Order: sequence, then C-alpha cells, then structure tokens
Amino acid sequence: MSIGLAFLAALFAALTTVLAKMGIQNVDSNLATAIRTIVVVCMASLIVLATGRWDSLFAVSGTSLLYLVLSGITTGLSWICFFRAIQIGDVSKVVPIDKFSTVMTILLAFLILHEPITPLVFVGGFLITIGTLMLIGRKPDAPAQRKKATQSYLLLAVLSAFFAAATSILAKIGIEAVDSNAATLIRTVVILFFIWAIVFFQGTYREVRNITKKSFWFLVLSGCATGLSWLCYFAALAMGKVSIVAPIDKFSVVITMVLSFLVLKEKASKRTILAGVVITAGTVVLIV
Repeated sequence: MSIGLAFLAALFAALTTVLAKMGIQNVDSNLATAIRTIVVVCMASLIVLATGRWDSLFAVSGTSLLYLVLSGITTGLSWICFFRAIQIGDVSKVVPIDKFSTVMTILLAFLILHEPITPLVFVGGFLITIGTLMLIGRKPDAPAQRKKATQSYLLLAVLSAFFAAATSILAKIGIEAVDSNAATLIRTVVILFFIWAIVFFQGTYREVRNITKKSFWFLVLSGCATGLSWLCYFAALAMGKVSIVAPIDKFSVVITMVLSFLVLKEKASKRTILAGVVITAGTVVLIV
C-alpha cells in the first residue's frame, strides 16, 4: 500500500513542477509559491474534514507539533529555492538535482532514525547519485553570463535538495501517532504563514494584480497537484520506511523529465535520456 501511494505522490509531484513552470513565467517565484500554498491548505483542510479527523489536530503532542512545525519551515525553504531555480533554469536539469535529496534522506535516515542501509539500498542510492551527476553539467564554451546563471540555479537546486531531505526526517519523527492528513494540514499552515511573511516583507504581494489569468490558473492547478502529492506521500511515510518511500516518491524525476520534453519542449540529449534510465534503475533497486 505504501509503495502504491508513493508512486502516486511521484506522479502528482511531476505534474506540480510542469504546471508551476508554465504558471511562474513573469511572476515573482515567492509570490507564486505563496499562491500555490493557499490552494494546498484548502485541499488539506477539506480532506481532514471529509475523513472526520479534525479532532486529531487538537490531540497532537507538543513534541510532534514541534517537529511538524520545523518540517513545515524546511519545506518552505525548499520550495523557495526550488521554484526560483525552475524559473531561471531548465526543469530537466533542476528537478534531478533537487531530487538528489533521495540520497541525502537515506543517509539521514541511517544516522538519525537508525534505518539500515542494506546492500540493495546502497546500490540503488549509488545509481541515483550517478544518474544525478550525469545530469549536472554545462557546455564548456557557454558565455560567461550563462555560466553565472547556471551556477545560480544549480546552487538553488542543491539547497532545495538539502531542505527537502531534512523535511522527510523531521516529518517522519513528527508524524508518529498523528493522522497523516492532519499532519499534512499542520505543516502546510506553517508554510503558508512562512511564505506569506516573506512575500509581505519583500512587498511583492502588490504584484498579485499583475498576474495573468493563465498564470494564475496554472499556479492553482500546480497547488492542487502538490496537495494530492503530499497527501499520498505522508500517508505512505506513515506506513512505510523513509528509506523506501522517499526514493519511490523521487521517481518523479523521470516523470518530470519526460513531461518537460513533451510539454515544455526542452531538448532531450542522449546523456539526459541515459541519466534518466540510470535513475530509474536505482529506484527499482530500492523498491526491491
């Protein structure tokens, strides 16, 4: 059950990125993230109400609440880095680097949660690492301005991966004895306040009126996809091991790459395709 939910989380995560890329054009990345978060909060609230788990929100222990709040903050930081990266860089390059959080999560799960790194987990993580490294790179004869831009979004993608890995560990600790849908709602509310505080501090909230209808609806759809991805992911996390659930969820790398080629018309080089195959192989090994 947890594996099936993790795969659904991967599909919706891939749709999230592609829809966000289409909606984030000419929109401040933090403002776009703030708008998407409102949609996710609404979805999470409706599902908690529909499942009759609203009372569970008031039964969360202080320790669990602390870890869920910290998880929400790290998610917010990951989002800020990620959506700025896809705004200035290629989705097919940014996403694989961001999803390198898979390997970081496995290592943190071993160090903090004491989950074992079996030979298959090691091989799977190694393949994902190789595939990710294959996707990182730029043409040596690229103009200086393009090199600087590339370095900028690569750094943002790496930071996004780090915060995403921290999110998985903190959420796993905080979600113990807590309904997964209620936990998702708590985390999302934290992100909502966190992101909008940044938007108001920057003063970019004034740009809402300048967002086109097309961009707005793509951001709303992206938020819906995010909500569905989270609900599937944290339900899977509550039932399975972090070191297994997280890698399957990160299979969204390959799905996103395919969608970026088909929908966003990004170029598919032989190196990119080979890297996707290697990452897929690593994910399959981790499932086994």
